[in-house]
Formats: sequence, structure tokens, C-alpha cells
Amino acid sequence: MAESCTHNCETCGANCSSRQQDFGEPQNTLSEVKKVIAVMSGKGGVGKSLVTSMLAVDMARKGYRSAVLDADITGPSIPKAFGIKSKAVADESGIYPAISKTGVEVMSINLLLPDDSDPVIWRGPILAGTVKQFWSEVVWGDVDYMFVDMPPGTGDVPLTVLQSLPVAGIVFVTTPQELVSMIVSKAVKMAKMMNIPIVALVENMSYFECPDCNKKHFIFGQSELEKLAAQYDIENSARLPIDPKLAAATDAGLIELFE
Repeated sequence: MAESCTHNCETCGANCSSRQQDFGEPQNTLSEVKKVIAVMSGKGGVGKSLVTSMLAVDMARKGYRSAVLDADITGPSIPKAFGIKSKAVADESGIYPAISKTGVEVMSINLLLPDDSDPVIWRGPILAGTVKQFWSEVVWGDVDYMFVDMPPGTGDVPLTVLQSLPVAGIVFVTTPQELVSMIVSKAVKMAKMMNIPIVALVENMSYFECPDCNKKHFIFGQSELEKLAAQYDIENSARLPIDPKLAAATDAGLIELFE
């Protein structure tokens, strides 16, 4: 037990001998989710939702059944990226996710709100409870890969996801700025404290390639990707360029058409 232990395991990520509680949330009885991958960052606006959507679409293209659980309750953007405008429906078995054009299952708070622009003004415990409901009360069916779009930071909701869902691995998203890398480091350390594997590091907005001269311009500074990956022994890494066409496709709800 750590010297600074508060005896409240719900707010602690330490893997100490005194941790005896199991916070795992059961799946809906009609769900069979085989693999859960969380997409995280320590900071907002770095492209977690973009990476989450692209991963789900890519796995669907490979023939797997994929799903997205939008855990960013106060800033949901997944339905817009997929162009989903219908609302979720429910019966005595639970809540049913929306299905995208290519078969990706999606659950987000925006599928339950009367209007997409309605704000969600809830405190942390209610936000965390909603994420648990998205896992236990949604009829996901047979899913090979579920990607969880996490809110930024290391607060209540990320902690709830990592404790309550059977997260098999984490994909971290960052951008080249050193400030962002420093903040991402906090989230990486959180994952290591909870013994959850980091499967990949993605640097978004890494560079811009001029369409006229094909020269790469590092608008947000030189990449920190290799340095950050080596620092935390992350084997898999990738760079995403600034791509106006990809941004336009996401805004238009056409993320499933990305190349």
C-alpha cells in the first residue's frame, strides 16, 4: 500500500496489494465484444475521434465487426464523423446502437439527446455512470473490435473506462508540440500504472505536404514521435499529415470514404 493511500480505490490507479475490489462492469447478455481498444490523449483537440473512426472503419474493411463507444460525453463527435442522424432505440433487452453505412456500430450521447447541439452539463460521477451504461445496457451483439473514443485527460471517465471495461490495449494520439507531448506523457504513465498495454502511438497533424512541390512542412514543429515512443517503449507508431480532404470528409459525415 502506498504511503499516500486514501483508501479510495475508485480514484486511484495504483496496482497495490491492497486493491481487492473488482470494478469490472458486465456486458449486456446479448453482447459479445471480443476486444476493446481505448483511444486516449492527455489533451483535447489532437484528433482522438478521427483516429478512433479511422481504426473502426479500417477494421470493418478487413472483414471484422467493429464498433465505437463514444465515451466523450460532453464533447461527442463520432456520430457526425459517420454521418449518423438517427437516434438510438431501446426495448426490454436494452439500447440498440446506430449502424453506419458500412456496418460500424456506434453509441454516443448524441444519439440520445433531442438535439445534437444540446449541452451535457453533468458532474463527473454521472458522466462515468453513463459510460458504464453504454457498455452494460447497450445490445452490441457480436463485435470483434470495439474502439472507445475517450475524453481528454486522466479524470473520472478515463479512469472508469480503464477500470470497468476489459480494455486490452490503448492507442495514444499526440501532435508534434512539446507541450502536447508532455501532457500525453501523463496519460501514458496512467496506463502503465494500471498495467494496460500501449499498442500504438499516433502523431496527428505531423506535417503538411504541399500539393504543388510535394515538400513536407512541419507546421507545428519537428516531430517528437520517435523520442516519445522510445521513452515509453512503444513499438508501433504512425504519423498522420494535415489533410484538408480528410477534414472535409469528417465534417461531411463521410469518414468511411477515406483513402
